[in-house]
Amino acid sequence: MKWIESEELMDDDYETRLRDFDARSRARGLRQRGIAGMIRAIAYARRTGTPYLGICLGMQTACIEFAQNACGLKDADSTEFDVETPNPIIFKLRDLVGVEELGGTMRLGAWPCNLAPGSLLREVYRAPKKQANDTGHRYEFNPEYRQRLESAGLVFSGCRLMESSSRWSNCQRMFIPGLSGANFIRNTNQSR
Repeated sequence: MKWIESEELMDDDYETRLRDFDARSRARGLRQRGIAGMIRAIAYARRTGTPYLGICLGMQTACIEFAQNACGLKDADSTEFDVETPNPIIFKLRDLVGVEELGGTMRLGAWPCNLAPGSLLREVYRAPKKQANDTGHRYEFNPEYRQRLESAGLVFSGCRLMESSSRWSNCQRMFIPGLSGANFIRNTNQSR
């Protein structure tokens, strides 16, 4: 395992730094630092079929990369990084719009998630239809873009059930082996 700082992936030979790895993972993170490098690494993984696991921000940047490069939405972004983006693939939780404080504002707890039949996520979890997960985030996938990304090949394999609506929080790219992302962390005790 080797750590690569995503900001170091902004030069012309960035692919050379990624070439010798069997897989990539992007763990949780906050804010904008290094996002462009992360998106470059994800694009490289998708193009080369190198397994990629994106957790939280890693899932969000994978959705942004896919929207930009597979769907042609070159200005797709997260409202966390660009409030004025014309294509907000990732946006602030609806109940946090207008809240700017960072302390105590993440969505936390174990929320039930419906896992799609036949999905890699359901197979990996070896789970029934519903699986509880720990969450800790302020931003999520914008469901207005679901159909567009699905028509280009992105598979949404999990839907988190909220009090007022269903929100898609997990995605996987089926025809590139191993490219997957989740906007949650697995809860091992399954309690809320």
